[in-house]
Amino acid sequence: QVQLVESGGGLVQAGGSLRLSCTASGRTFSSYVMGWFRQAPGKEREFVATCSWSGGTKYYADSVKGRFTISRDNAKNTVYLQMNSLKPEDTAVYYCAAGVIVERNPYDYIYWGQGTQVTVSS
Repeated sequence: QVQLVESGGGLVQAGGSLRLSCTASGRTFSSYVMGWFRQAPGKEREFVATCSWSGGTKYYADSVKGRFTISRDNAKNTVYLQMNSLKPEDTAVYYCAAGVIVERNPYDYIYWGQGTQVTVSS
């Protein structure tokens, strides 16, 4: 079992930045692929970014490419999502997830955090 806890969400103006963190406890963090997803009200959960266990392979949604960066520190059991140039359409609850393959499909992820709210004002 892996427990994931996100933090770092909040309210920010358009053009601003936030860094989300997700800290894992339980089984070996470094063996898992880590992903970030988001869900806005009335919308389906969507892929944001994913990172292989080594950090060597990363994928991003087209909507965040060039603005968001996923990274991980296996020594700290933590994955990060640096979000720059935020837009109002980035407003959502952001979830981190742990899986075993580097994929964009949320159904490929096994463990999920509780989510952290990100609100971008215009």
